[in-house]
Amino acid sequence: MADRLTQLQDTVNQQAEHFCNAIGVIQQTSYPSKFANFDRTGSQTPIQNSPQEDYAQLFAQLIARCAKDIDTLIESLPNEDSSIELQNSSLKRLEVENQEAAEQLEQVVQKGELLLEKIQNALGDIAQAQLDMQITLKPSLQ
Repeated sequence: MADRLTQLQDTVNQQAEHFCNAIGVIQQTSYPSKFANFDRTGSQTPIQNSPQEDYAQLFAQLIARCAKDIDTLIESLPNEDSSIELQNSSLKRLEVENQEAAEQLEQVVQKGELLLEKIQNALGDIAQAQLDMQITLKPSLQ
């Protein structure tokens, strides 16, 4: 998972993409306007795949949701007012949690190694039993 600044940058990029796509759709689906004192010959008809209101609603929702995400990410960034003591205590707490997690991992690894040893012994016993059966069955088949 990315850090908060990377998430914020990705969300800002996504917001820019939404704006760009919205402008592109508006350009594609809008009707040409007449300007006063300007006469132009020829007509162009815009491409109409679905009603323009649907696009407007869709992009309004995407842009609003993305803006909320940006606000949330900005609010979650560390405050400049946080003191060095607060940061040190937070780091110490994280270090303790990390140490506890490392101890738990060590215990799980030890249990896994014991279980692996038991399985290997059982497989060895099975293989030996199969070899013994083949040896005892071989003379009777001859």
